[in-house]
Amino acid sequence: MLKGYQQQRIWAFLFPSLDPLGAGYHVTQSKIAVGSGELLGKGLKAASQSQLNFLPASHTDFIFAVLAEQWGFVGCLVILLLCYFLITRGLEIASEAKDVFGALMAFGIMAMIMLQLLVNAGMVLGIMPVVGVPFPLLSYGGSSLLVVCLGVGLVINVHIRRFVY
Repeated sequence: MLKGYQQQRIWAFLFPSLDPLGAGYHVTQSKIAVGSGELLGKGLKAASQSQLNFLPASHTDFIFAVLAEQWGFVGCLVILLLCYFLITRGLEIASEAKDVFGALMAFGIMAMIMLQLLVNAGMVLGIMPVVGVPFPLLSYGGSSLLVVCLGVGLVINVHIRRFVY
């Protein structure tokens, strides 16, 4: 039923160590980068995986692995807490909206950001397949950043208009 490249992606997701220089290369290098960051990280210029280009696409889909290597567990925790505060504030705004449309729009935008965050962090940590979803507000790429910023702007607009009649 599946084509050859689809089967290869499934095998690379389930067993990345079977092809560490081919289909499993991104996941293997990402796990090495995250693990080498340890608690406080290696620093901005001392991160070997990202500075020596072992980790491909480090500025786009794997920016979380670079941050984990450079800033360590503490830095990743700070980033995830900031994302948590953004999402919970957006959900509070959704619950305070004056109409159903505003509430559903704010909830949908926060769900989009949360899903992007979970998929990207999961693929960097190797618990989800590599699908090319950028990290919200951090990954390089104009279209994703533009859409997330427009979405946050719409949520702020819902917050501003909550008492206007």
